[in-house]
Amino acid sequence: MSSAPWYLNAEKPSLKHQRKWKSDPNYTKSWYDRGAKIYQANKYRKGACENCGAMTHDKKLCMERPRKVGAKWTNMHIAPDEKVETFELDYDGKRDRWNGYDPSTYARVIEQYEAREAARRKYLKEQQLKKLEEKNNNQNGEGAVSDEDDDEDELKVDEAKVDESKQMDFAKVEKRVRTTGGGSTGTVRNLRIREDTAKYLLNLDVNSAHYDPKTRSMREDPLPDADPNEKFYEGDNQNRISGQALDFKQLNMHAWEAFEKGQDIHLQAAPSQAELLFQNYKIIKEKLKSKMKDTIMEKYGNAASEEALPRELLLGQSEREIEYDRAGRIIKGQETSLPRSKYEEDVFINNHTSVWGSWWKDHQWGYKCCKQTIRNSYCTGSAGIEAAEAAAELMKANIARKEATEEKPIQHEEKRLATWGTDVPDDLVLDKKLLAEALKKEDERKKEERDERKRKYNVKWNDEVTPEEMEAYRMKKIHHHDPIKDFLH
Repeated sequence: MSSAPWYLNAEKPSLKHQRKWKSDPNYTKSWYDRGAKIYQANKYRKGACENCGAMTHDKKLCMERPRKVGAKWTNMHIAPDEKVETFELDYDGKRDRWNGYDPSTYARVIEQYEAREAARRKYLKEQQLKKLEEKNNNQNGEGAVSDEDDDEDELKVDEAKVDESKQMDFAKVEKRVRTTGGGSTGTVRNLRIREDTAKYLLNLDVNSAHYDPKTRSMREDPLPDADPNEKFYEGDNQNRISGQALDFKQLNMHAWEAFEKGQDIHLQAAPSQAELLFQNYKIIKEKLKSKMKDTIMEKYGNAASEEALPRELLLGQSEREIEYDRAGRIIKGQETSLPRSKYEEDVFINNHTSVWGSWWKDHQWGYKCCKQTIRNSYCTGSAGIEAAEAAAELMKANIARKEATEEKPIQHEEKRLATWGTDVPDDLVLDKKLLAEALKKEDERKKEERDERKRKYNVKWNDEVTPEEMEAYRMKKIHHHDPIKDFLH
């Protein structure tokens, strides 16, 4: 950064440490003075160009006409010295592709194009006038031209003669088109009537529809409470949900759904294919709808077309007199109808004399006539009831007999043994003689552990541990938490 922006607040922290605080005074942004001359010599100088006599370049780089060999030097032959300059450009100056360019030189290019355009217009105007004059001469020679045709031809000739500068308003174009990003997509005529009220002036309320000045769009309706018949602008969203915009949206959605289902379709890559598939889809959809409608009407019929509606329903009145009480109940004039279920009532199947659900026992529904809990069973009557009761009694008798014959297993008392790692039972009885022998064996085992050399090769190991040996082990065991354990041995 060579300079801070104007909107930067100097009182707050900034990017001052990133500025270019070292500036070389030798850097310049000027350019070579092309074609400038500095000195005109009167005679030939030693070391000058042998062709033109200038001191600023060599003969190999001379652009003048080659001089004849042996010709004498005169003032007319000696060319002036060119102005030679050297610059030390900065970073931007070295990379500036337009450095040293003179914009005034482009005026010649503009003049060339304007002259060409003027010649083209003049030629076209002459050709148009020539054709109109030839047409008028041909019609005058035949003598069959009406007054209206003469007026039209004269009007065309007059329009051709009008200066094109007067018609510039009709051909006025705008470089910027109202696009989403604000860019230009081409040139278009500006046909907006200046007398029309701008959309952002329709409702000056701050909380009304938002207007985007960059895209010149107002999506919501600025006057939602106004009469629709008197409004000429209902927001930009109205254009998106009406006309061809809605058709294009449906086409786009159909292309997306078809692509997700595996069809090779792309609206932008192949728009004609997408349009054709969408038209076929709509035709097939209409056929399926009509086929489904015909199927439903064939199965259930069409009461609207077959039978005429009763007069009571059409006119909403009848000549029958009905009397009601204060509670709204019918007293006289019409028989009260009981509410009926949507299921079939009083229909007996499989020789049953009662309906399903007329009997309840043990959380099961059944038939009252035969007391069966199977829905589609055949009715057995009173004989079936007696057989079911007898079977139930027999089952109870068999269960009671089985419980009586079963013997309970004999429970044996478990004898608690004093094993290693368990507590000593209260009823444990130890033999003093066997306990003394066990203590003696435990001392010998301790000695062998202290001195490995006294252990014999034919050592036998017995896994069976008696209570006396377990008691001897407990008695000889070293208690590490005992403070006098070092005095026991």
